[in-house]
Amino acid sequence: MNVTIVLEGLQQDLQRLAELGDERSVQVAQRLSDALASNLRLKLFDLLSQAAVELSSKLPSGHVEVRLAGQEPELVFVDTPGDAGRVAGEELTARISLRLPESLKSSVEKAAEREGISVNAWLVRAIARAAESRPVHFSGKRLSGYAQS
Repeated sequence: MNVTIVLEGLQQDLQRLAELGDERSVQVAQRLSDALASNLRLKLFDLLSQAAVELSSKLPSGHVEVRLAGQEPELVFVDTPGDAGRVAGEELTARISLRLPESLKSSVEKAAEREGISVNAWLVRAIARAAESRPVHFSGKRLSGYAQS
């Protein structure tokens, strides 16, 4: 998904509109365009993250993640057949006591409700995702890997 093309298109539209005014309008539009570029990129990522959550809630299994490839986002389907984080044939019999702050418990309950699953299933899914080993590579000052919402 090429967000850069969309952002450049918006910047060009703003410049064309500014050209209807005087030279000062053109300069102000250029400065606004430059200042808004990173903010618009973040807003688009937020929108894609919301779309991924909404899509995930409608899927019978698996979920959709927003991952970054350089500066460009991509929507990726991650299949988790059956119960999230469950190994085929493995029963959900292990128990663990977990003490949470009340505010975090409320957040977990709301997140599970948004996804239409139980709190237990949500926690199993979140723990399984966190436990997955995902490679992160450093090359100079650049970080590559995966980001998920």
